[in-house]
Amino acid sequence: MSNIIVTGAFGSLGRAVIAELGARNYGIAAIDLAPAPDDVPDVMALSGVDLTDAHSVVAAFDAVARQLGSIDGLVNVAGGFVWQLVAGAGIAHWEVMQRINLHTAVLASQAVLKHMQTGAIVNVGAAGAVNPAAGMGAYAAAKAGVMALTESLAEELKPHVRVNAVLPTILDTPANRNDMPEADHASWVQPAAAAKVIAYLLSDDAAAVTGAGIRLSLPG
Repeated sequence: MSNIIVTGAFGSLGRAVIAELGARNYGIAAIDLAPAPDDVPDVMALSGVDLTDAHSVVAAFDAVARQLGSIDGLVNVAGGFVWQLVAGAGIAHWEVMQRINLHTAVLASQAVLKHMQTGAIVNVGAAGAVNPAAGMGAYAAAKAGVMALTESLAEELKPHVRVNAVLPTILDTPANRNDMPEADHASWVQPAAAAKVIAYLLSDDAAAVTGAGIRLSLPG
């Protein structure tokens, strides 16, 4: 059985990824700063892990390796979004977006490579990193960094570890609905649909795919 670590595991997308991987009989380690929900499936759950802190990440990944014995894949879901215009915004806002979206993916990737000689890494980027709308500058810059990390790490780790990214437009989550109540939610990507693409990229069916950024959007 292959074992997969999912960061940001207790948010909407993380939980969808856990459900999809569980249905495919993967062993799963779910890691997040947030507490584990009461209805989290039968997985190795580690809460209270600061994914922006290198020591915390290494300790968590080492614990996973000790318990599960092997790590075969990593899904970097951890991240966040805050709408903020460039004018009037302090640099701290940009630093926060970098830490929670890009630094988390870097630290998790570094930590997993101690324990994974072959396998796959899937990062969660954003389609909005290209031609971002007003108020999305800091977020888009961080997610563009995630794509650059994906492409560079894919080259670094060939041929043994594949690295790809999914690039959703807008995910249909409670947080996004709250932030954008007037938007057309019908056009948003369901977390369960995104999770299926992530599962594909982890699987042997994607053996010929690395360094790719797969845009996720609904037709139309």
